[in-house]
Amino acid sequence: MTNLGSPKKILMLCGDYMEDLEAIVPFQALQAFGLLVDAVCPDKKSGDICRTVLYRTTPHQTYSEEGAHNFTLNATFDEIDVSSYDGLVIPGARAPEYLATYESVVKMAKHFAIFGKPIASICHGSLILAAGGVLKGRTLTAFPTLGPVLVTAGANWIQPETMASCYVDGNLITGAAYYGHAEFIGNFIKALKGTVTGFNKRILVLCEDFMEEYEIYVPFQSLQILGCHVDSVSPKIEKGDRCYTAIHEFEGDQNFSEKNGHEFEMTTTFKDIDASSYDALVIPGGRGPEYLALNQDAINLVKYFMNSGKVVASIGYGQQILAAADVLKGKKCTAYPAAKLHVVLAGATWMEPDSVDGCYADGNLVTGVGWPKHPQFIAKLMEVLGVKVSF
Repeated sequence: MTNLGSPKKILMLCGDYMEDLEAIVPFQALQAFGLLVDAVCPDKKSGDICRTVLYRTTPHQTYSEEGAHNFTLNATFDEIDVSSYDGLVIPGARAPEYLATYESVVKMAKHFAIFGKPIASICHGSLILAAGGVLKGRTLTAFPTLGPVLVTAGANWIQPETMASCYVDGNLITGAAYYGHAEFIGNFIKALKGTVTGFNKRILVLCEDFMEEYEIYVPFQSLQILGCHVDSVSPKIEKGDRCYTAIHEFEGDQNFSEKNGHEFEMTTTFKDIDASSYDALVIPGGRGPEYLALNQDAINLVKYFMNSGKVVASIGYGQQILAAADVLKGKKCTAYPAAKLHVVLAGATWMEPDSVDGCYADGNLVTGVGWPKHPQFIAKLMEVLGVKVSF
């Protein structure tokens, strides 16, 4: 990542029951790209949490809602100077419905519209803009059920063809849902005058059921945003089928809790991949790696990438696969602390996560402690791959 002068600053408007991935992906990806991102919520301060939700398709007319992660705010709403920010991000789901009732929130969003600063609004986020009266004559898309209210607000409505649909109208970037993050956030980067170099990379992501939700979605979509070709593959799951993911969250117990996360689609079938065509292998953490470590096809794939000198990036519990593949001897790496035993017994030099800011690169091997350190992990992966974002 490269920033000429002071890093650009992004404001993200948060609230309880915002969509899980529509909050974390832009928050962590933009930081990895070298931007400063402040996440705020009215009536809350830095260090407080907003609860996120995920949605599942059902046989009914609408989706079901389930609790997801606790999202930690890193700035205080009442203390920010809105004029100091270069762009605005508004996640979707139910949070914007009540945020649109806050005069202070609406005033803040209007500032970005009036001064022509880039605004990225996804799913239900444009309700806040509608409340501010700044959508008259603007063309946009959103979650399909928002069509009538946005038309009433004076917008030119584009019905999304898929849930990955996006639309750009000047400084306003809108999207239907997180499925379209690659285009949605990519267009936001362009609106901020960002350019990406070295993006012609092919990345393979090794997946399994109950990998950690953030540790698959954030790296996968971040690399897509940069313009890389990214494939997901699992030894036992075919192209077009889905892996289940797990949400791991600390909620005051000795260990993290686990809930079911979003499903994640495989883009290719294991037997069809040509490993030599990829520049890097990414291994998410969660509970999936302990089962992948028993799969000889997965082990052989890891060995190929490591022995070929290709980039391997593994996070959290993903290092269990590296240990099982016997590729850590003489390497320095970090991991989620509970996986330290695997790393040390495999012959690696353990790097305490706090001493290396949560990630470490040793030659072609990039390792990370877990999803809270995604910005550092993804930035280090970009550095090793030779991918840069300049503003």
